[in-house]
Amino acid sequence: MRKRTVWREFVGLFVICFCVASAARAEVPADFPRFIVPGQEAEMDSLRQLFWLHYETTGPQIVLWDEWLPNATLWPAHGSGAALDDMRRRWAQALSGRIIDAEGYVLTQQHDGPAHAEGWPFPLWTQAGGIGWHFRPLGVPGYEAPLTKPDGWRLDGATAKGVNDRGWQVVIDKESATLEPPEFAVDARIAPWLRLNWWASNLGKAKCYVEWTTKDKPKFGSDRRAYFEAANAEPPAREARTMVRMHTLPEWKGTITRLRLTFENAAGGQIVVKSFHTACDTRHNVNNLNFIRGCRDYFLWTKDIEFLRAQMPRIRTAMQFVEREFKTREKKCIYTTWPGHEGRSGVRRVDAKKQIVRGEGIGSNYWDLLPFGGEDALATIYYYDTLLKLANLEELVAAHPEWGVSKDKAFKPDDLVFFATEVKQYFGQRFWNPATGRFGTVDLDGQLHDYGFTFLNCEAVAFGIATPQQARSIYDWLSGEREVEGDTSKGGDIYHWRFAARSTTRRNLDYYFWGWSNPESVPWGYQVQDGGAVLGWTHYDLMMRLKTAGPNDVAKRLISIISWFVDTQHEGGYRAYYTKDPSRGSLQGGNVAGGLGLDREFIESILATQVMLYGFLGFRPTVDGCEISPRLPQKWPELTVTRIHLHDDVLDITATDEGGLKIKGTGKSNEQVVIHAPKHVRLLAAEGVQAKLVNDLEK
Repeated sequence: MRKRTVWREFVGLFVICFCVASAARAEVPADFPRFIVPGQEAEMDSLRQLFWLHYETTGPQIVLWDEWLPNATLWPAHGSGAALDDMRRRWAQALSGRIIDAEGYVLTQQHDGPAHAEGWPFPLWTQAGGIGWHFRPLGVPGYEAPLTKPDGWRLDGATAKGVNDRGWQVVIDKESATLEPPEFAVDARIAPWLRLNWWASNLGKAKCYVEWTTKDKPKFGSDRRAYFEAANAEPPAREARTMVRMHTLPEWKGTITRLRLTFENAAGGQIVVKSFHTACDTRHNVNNLNFIRGCRDYFLWTKDIEFLRAQMPRIRTAMQFVEREFKTREKKCIYTTWPGHEGRSGVRRVDAKKQIVRGEGIGSNYWDLLPFGGEDALATIYYYDTLLKLANLEELVAAHPEWGVSKDKAFKPDDLVFFATEVKQYFGQRFWNPATGRFGTVDLDGQLHDYGFTFLNCEAVAFGIATPQQARSIYDWLSGEREVEGDTSKGGDIYHWRFAARSTTRRNLDYYFWGWSNPESVPWGYQVQDGGAVLGWTHYDLMMRLKTAGPNDVAKRLISIISWFVDTQHEGGYRAYYTKDPSRGSLQGGNVAGGLGLDREFIESILATQVMLYGFLGFRPTVDGCEISPRLPQKWPELTVTRIHLHDDVLDITATDEGGLKIKGTGKSNEQVVIHAPKHVRLLAAEGVQAKLVNDLEK
């Protein structure tokens, strides 16, 4: 994971670094939602504390979390008056502010690093064996590249003016000027992009391009040229982060030996070069999918029509990029061919000897050590879910012309739903491992990789892409009813860390990006992505159990999680609990390695409590109200979830074990709340809200 030896630090541009403090007991505000179950008062109080602990300082982060955080943070009606809508304003601003490039890719916008400016901050060019020149530091600890001076650079038609607090200053004297760094030798394969961080002024209509030489072609030529846009933002504006795509150019091959920056029609211009370097392709293939789903979830919770009107064209652009870039209509999966994202490992065994393949195994998602890519199983789950959610949005747009949102012939609801079934069928065949009875992921060589990815398998069931038979096989494995030969962790040991299943159940020494090349140096379970665990992903475990084994099984697992949480709080919080006894595990976070992801950058921990609303209560927001499909454990006579912020109402909803519903509401809306529910559900009482029950859901 991030750090020089850890490789994990999910702290975005707008995230407070240590965003969840491990207090001994969270002081929960009176107006924060409650979970009420008669006879389970103490347990529900602890669960509410867990919820608040991870809600208090969270909210919109970078696009990676757009699938997970809106549904966990938008519904709590915390605050009153203008403060009640604060979280909504933050989400509207964040989603509307997601930058989409000219091709339709939604930029990652993580903190800076010497990698692709629009992707994840690592792997660094220094790790890949690339080349670079940094005249000023990035300002991000742990990601700094070696600083250099412009000694050895050759200038023609330009004059160097020294390095200031922004970078190397250069004045362009003639109509055509070149800046050429010292010679080097770099394999083109590990340098698919070039990145230039710079400022410029008075470039006008300058023509800018980079040229290169190779070992086989030692002279510059027009056949080896890549153009890029001139920066025209004068200091102290933020520097331009120009990415130049090289890997698609036919002559970018072999050993690159020289680079030359050329500026034509630029006499009188001034530039400041902060850095110039090769870069790995660190973009994430899930960004667009998460953005689309986040927008849809925000809209259904808020019914913000102006937001939808503004974002629907961007949503469609984002989906068009996915289908074009990853050949989804042809391949029926997310087919990733970006350099380094082919799904192959950068750590291999050849004749029993370890081989490190630089540039391969780059992560494509949250699990940034693992080479998901190629035929990407995890991204395909998200694609399947996005198809269905976009179909829902397009159906709503068509049904409500009064919203003023134009329809798009490219995305017809019926076609999206039909194609989702084809993706599901392909997924179930392509990624299923009959030998282990679970899913893995497939690289571009057709090799299936299966290390017992519990997150992949639980999400496959939770999102409905697994068949009932596959779902049952996955549950039987995780519950210990069957064991998988060759797994390191079996039976009860899968939940050794108590709060969640291990991320993987088979020791992984060979399937990583090349920079994590010595996994055997870390004991089993002391690396989050190799036998460790992440609190947030217990949500999908619980939802998987609800689908396969029912609410009693979920309640039993939930009580184990609550018991663990109570133990940690009695000893002063997460940090105190694990520091006291290292045998309990090691926490990761804040640039420190570990096997357990609970606090600090693990902001998705807020998901752990969402089973109360989305699982047991079976609640889903809809444009006309909500869906409620309760599934209560036998020992729960009823469940109440309070302060649900739906559209312009704040609702307290009670579901009884006999299928009764009681709703109490406050709010400024006079609109009727339509409750879609299974046939056995009855509306017993509605206070302070106009409610209409429609029994149109399957049980």
